Amino acid sequence: MLSGVTTPQDVDERFRSAVAGLVGPAQRRAPEEPVRDGAPLTGDQARMLFDAQVTSRHLDLAARWLRSFGEGYYTISSSGHEGNAAVAAALRPTDPALLHYRSGGFYCTRVAQSLPAEPTADGAVGPTADAVPVHVGSPVDDAGADDGVAAAADDGGTDGPAAGAGELPRWIEESARDVLRGVVASAAEPIAGGRHKVFGNAAYAVVPTTSTIASHLPRAVGVGLAIERQRRLGGSPWPSDAIVVCSFGDASVNHASATAAFNTAGWCDHTGLRVPVLFVCEDNGLGISVRSPDGWVAATLRSRPGLRYFTADGTDLVATHQVATEAAAWVRRHRRPAVLHLTTVRLMGHAGADAEVAYRPADAIDRDVARDPLLASARLLVTAGLVEPAELLARYDEIGWRVRALAEEVLAEEKLAGAAAVVAPLAPRRPARVSLLVTARAAEAADALAAGREAAFGGRLPEQAGPLTLAQTINAALADGLSGNPAMAVFGADVAVKGGVYGVTKGLRERFGPARVFDTLLDETSVLGFALGAGLTGLLPVPEIQYLAYLHNAEDQVRGEAATMRFFSRGAYRNPMVLRLPGLGYQEGFGGHFHNDNSIAVLRDVPGLVLAAPARPDDAAPMLRTCLASAEVDGSVCVFLEPIALYHTRDLYTDGDEEWLAPYLEPAAWADAHVPIGRARVYPVGSGEDMTIITFGNGVRMSLRVAARLAVDGVGTRVVDLRWLAPLPVADLVREATATGRVLVVDETRRSGGVAEGVIAALVDAGYVGSVRRVASVDSFIPLGPAARQVLVTEDAITEGAQTLLAG
Repeated sequence: MLSGVTTPQDVDERFRSAVAGLVGPAQRRAPEEPVRDGAPLTGDQARMLFDAQVTSRHLDLAARWLRSFGEGYYTISSSGHEGNAAVAAALRPTDPALLHYRSGGFYCTRVAQSLPAEPTADGAVGPTADAVPVHVGSPVDDAGADDGVAAAADDGGTDGPAAGAGELPRWIEESARDVLRGVVASAAEPIAGGRHKVFGNAAYAVVPTTSTIASHLPRAVGVGLAIERQRRLGGSPWPSDAIVVCSFGDASVNHASATAAFNTAGWCDHTGLRVPVLFVCEDNGLGISVRSPDGWVAATLRSRPGLRYFTADGTDLVATHQVATEAAAWVRRHRRPAVLHLTTVRLMGHAGADAEVAYRPADAIDRDVARDPLLASARLLVTAGLVEPAELLARYDEIGWRVRALAEEVLAEEKLAGAAAVVAPLAPRRPARVSLLVTARAAEAADALAAGREAAFGGRLPEQAGPLTLAQTINAALADGLSGNPAMAVFGADVAVKGGVYGVTKGLRERFGPARVFDTLLDETSVLGFALGAGLTGLLPVPEIQYLAYLHNAEDQVRGEAATMRFFSRGAYRNPMVLRLPGLGYQEGFGGHFHNDNSIAVLRDVPGLVLAAPARPDDAAPMLRTCLASAEVDGSVCVFLEPIALYHTRDLYTDGDEEWLAPYLEPAAWADAHVPIGRARVYPVGSGEDMTIITFGNGVRMSLRVAARLAVDGVGTRVVDLRWLAPLPVADLVREATATGRVLVVDETRRSGGVAEGVIAALVDAGYVGSVRRVASVDSFIPLGPAARQVLVTEDAITEGAQTLLAG
C-alpha cells in the first residue's frame, strides 16, 4: 500500500491498482435500474456522473502537467471533491450557481446537462456514449516525472489512444476545454478570457466568483431575494422557480462574509422573506494546512437559525445525489434557505506548490486517498454489475488522453496582448448612450409617466417647491428614479420607515411601497450582498451605507465582488449599482471619526469604479441621474458620495442669502442639464485670471467664500469643482490650470492618499508647468467637537495657501 500519497502519479497509480482489484457480482443490474437498492440514481446516470468525475480528475492532472513546464498558472484542484458532480445532477441547469474553486465535477456535469442530448449506440438519446475499447497506458504514466514532462511537450505531445476509439460525449470536450483554457490563461477562455481561472459560463448559468474567501456568499443571498422579487416584476435572467446554489469550503464557515450571509439568510427567513438559496459546504477538514476541529463545521452549520441542515458523505455518489436532491427540492418548494454539508477529502494538497507532507502525517494523507470519490464511484459501478474494471480503466484512459490532447491544443491559443485588451471589459463607458437614456427618461417623465409622477409626489412636484437643499434634491431625484424605472430599489439601514438618519429618503417608502424601498438588517456586508445579487438578477439597486466609515466593514464587496464582475466575465455578467454613501467631515454638533470620515482612498483606486461627489443641489440631481443611467446602460458600479455637512446648508456667503439652495429642474430641462461622468464645473470669481482652485465637496463652499474675499482685493479666481473623483475630469483640470498658471488644490481628505495626490499627478502627467500647491487635512482621524477644526481644512488655511501661491 502506498503512503504519503501527494503526487499526481501516485494518485493515478493508487486508483488504477484499486480498480483493477475490484470484483463484480454474478448478476448485472440493468442500466435503467437504481444503481443501489432504494436509490433514485440509475445506472446510466451514475455512469454519466462517473465520466464527469473522471474528466474533472484528469483536468487536475493536466493542470499539474502544464504547470511543470511553466504553461499552467492555476493548480488548485478538485481532486477529492468530485462528488459535487452529484450536486449538479440534483439541480436544474438553469439554477444559477456560484461555485468555489474545487467544483470541477459540478462544472462538467452542468455542461452535460446544458448541451443537447446525444444518441447512444442503440439509437436512444442519452447523456453517455458507447463504452470504449481498452487502451494500454495512461496520459499520467506517459508524462513521467516532472523533469520529463517538458521534453514530452517539446516533442509535440504524447502518443494518444489507438485509432478507432469510441466517440466521447461532446460535453466532456466542451467542459474540459473551458477549464483548460482557464489554466493556461487563454484569451479564448469562455468567461474571464484569460484574466483569471474561474468556473463560470453564462450559457450554463454558472456565475464566476473570485478567490476571496466566502465573498460570494452574500451575493448568493442577494440573488435569492432578487429572484423572488422578479417573480412579481419579471426581467430575471433565470426562471421564476429557480434556486441559487453556492458552494464553499469548510474553513470558509469561519469567515465574516460567510457569517454575514448565513445570518442574513436566517434573518430574512425569520421575517418572512423568501430566500431560495442552497449553500453547499464541501468539508475536507482543511483550510490549506489548518485543520477544522472535529465536529466544528457540523455544529456551526446546524446551529444557524433559519437554515435547514442536510448532510451526506460527499465521496459517496449515491448518498450525495439523494440528499442533494432532497435539499434542492425542499428549497425549491418552500423558497427557503438550506445548507448541504458534504464531507469530502482533499487529494494532492491545496495546490501544485503545496507540500502537504510537511504538515500532515502520512497516515492521514493515506486515509484520504482511501476515500477517493473516484474510486468509490468505480466501486459502485462494478459492484452493481454495470461495468467491468477493465472497462472503467479504459474509460478513464480514453478521457485522460482526450484531456491531454486538449491541453496541448489550448497551449497554442493566444494570450491577452496589451493593457487595452486586459482592461477592455472592466468598465465600458458609453456616454452618448447614457445621455440618450437620461433624455428618454426625461421625455417619459414629461409625457407618458407625467400623471404617475405627479401622483408619486402627492400632487406637489419638486420643481414647484422652490429652491431646495442638497438633501431635498437627492430625495426628489431618487423619487424620480423610482417613478421612471420599476426595476430600481432603494434600501439600507433606516432608509425606509425612518427615511434615513438625515431625512434624505423620507417619504419614499410611503410613495413606492416596501417592496421597492425597504430597511435592511444592520450589516453592511449584507446590504451590499443584496445589491450584488439584485444587479445580477436584472434590478437596479440603490443601496445606502449609512456612513462612509461603515463601508470599511464591507469594502471587499465593492472592491473584490462588484468591481470585478465585468472584468472576470467579459461583460457576460454585470452588477450595476449606485451606492449612496453619506460622508466627509464638518458636521456641527455630531462628530467623531465614525460620523466624520474623510478618507476615500479605498474607493479611488478600485479599477472602473465611478465616484461621484456632488456639492451643490443643482449638481446632485443631474449627477444622480447620470449614475443611474450609467448603471443601467453600462452596468457601472457607482458610488454617490454625499457630503453630510452640506445636506441642509442653505447659505453661501452670508447668513440668510440662501445661495446654496437651487431649484429642482422640470423634466423638460433634464437633458440640457445633463452632467457626463468625468466633467468638472467651473466658477469664475472676479476676473478668473490669477489663480485656479481645484476642490470638491465641502471644499467648494469654502473655496467660493475665500475667492469672494480675494476678489475684493482684485484677485481673480477660477474655482473648479471636480464633481467626479473617479475618473477625474483630467481634461477640464488641465484646461483650467493652464488658464492661470497657478493652482491651489483644496483637499478635505487626508494629506496621505488624498484626492490632491491624484489631481497633481494628473497635471504633471499632462505636462502642466505652472505653480501648484495643496491644502489638505492632517493625517488623522477626526476628533469630536471643536478639535476637528485642528485637523480639517479651514477657510483660513485656504486663504493662506492662496496668498503663498500668489506671492510666489
